Amino acid sequence: MSNLSLWERESFYATQDIIIIGGGFMGLWTALSLKQKNSSLRITILEKNITPLGASTRNAGFSCFGSPTEILSDIETLGLEETLEIVRMRFEGIEKIKNTFSAKQIDLDNCGGYELINKNYKYFNQLDEKIEWLNKELKIITEKDYTFVRHDEEMAEKGLIGFDAMIENTLESGIHSGKLVSALIQKVQAAGVSILNGIEVKSWNRDLDGIHVNTQQQIRFTANQIILCTNAFSNAISPELNITPARGQVIVTSEIPGLKLKGTFHFDEGFYYFRNLDGKILIGGARNEDFEGERTNDISGSDLIKNKLIAFLQKHIDTTISYTIENHWSGIMGFTDNKKPLLTKLDDNVFAVIACNGMGVALTPMMGEKAADMLLLYF
Repeated sequence: MSNLSLWERESFYATQDIIIIGGGFMGLWTALSLKQKNSSLRITILEKNITPLGASTRNAGFSCFGSPTEILSDIETLGLEETLEIVRMRFEGIEKIKNTFSAKQIDLDNCGGYELINKNYKYFNQLDEKIEWLNKELKIITEKDYTFVRHDEEMAEKGLIGFDAMIENTLESGIHSGKLVSALIQKVQAAGVSILNGIEVKSWNRDLDGIHVNTQQQIRFTANQIILCTNAFSNAISPELNITPARGQVIVTSEIPGLKLKGTFHFDEGFYYFRNLDGKILIGGARNEDFEGERTNDISGSDLIKNKLIAFLQKHIDTTISYTIENHWSGIMGFTDNKKPLLTKLDDNVFAVIACNGMGVALTPMMGEKAADMLLLYF
């Protein structure tokens, strides 16, 4: 756009110290960390949509750091040391959220978390030993002797059917993802960060004046540094990042009077997850029922996964209750090949912090802090 006014050029479109591409959890936490470390920085966030659309406001609202079977699976893939480091970041990220915002601001529900397990789980016969071992390994992180406690006897009173074991973790919570994003937006704007919505970044290039960000709107922005916080959509700007998109679908029932279910629940190494949301059941996941079909940036959802989620409810939640499906939505997560979040330098003063592998709520506060530290090393 060549006909910008003088006022626009010297305010909204002025050269910045740092431009953050992507206004979801990662971009917002990165901006907040940068401002907390250097309040004089001129920072602008460019967000493609009216509100963040990837996964930040379209997830299931879980504040969790990993169920036992998921952690055990990660240990087999990544090894104990790397898995514990990721779990530590998740745990500290959740604590950072709690220390930054009041429970009322983000509808934090300290309801506890549970994992449901069946006898076909490969370690079912060694479950108690596995839990005991995990608790010892996690104590340095959670400062609890018993992070995970088995409570099979409580399944019936919660209206759960067709499971063989239930493990409780009192440290996990439910949150309102939209209110958390809104609270973050207010906080970074109060710190002096500019957020411009409806700006789609197409590419970047550099010259002696700095790094130029080229947009679909034909507006060019200039900064000393840029960082991509675009998660599953990063390949469109930098294909070499090779991030795998993963669609997460969610449905919500009508209100169910006297609903016994209380807490946040996981099943099948975290591929199914559900919770009581104001007397309704929110359930999401089932991506493992169609990995190829869910490897997409298409946010519209699919009947296949929706029906799998409905079938799960019908099989495992008190069959005497009746309800209808009132909501169905999808969010797009970003995954790396090694399941580790990615913080990388793409070029001189060009960075990316992306791909929390389905744990964005918990990981973005800490990854944003790590990204801020990296940027400031080169500032």
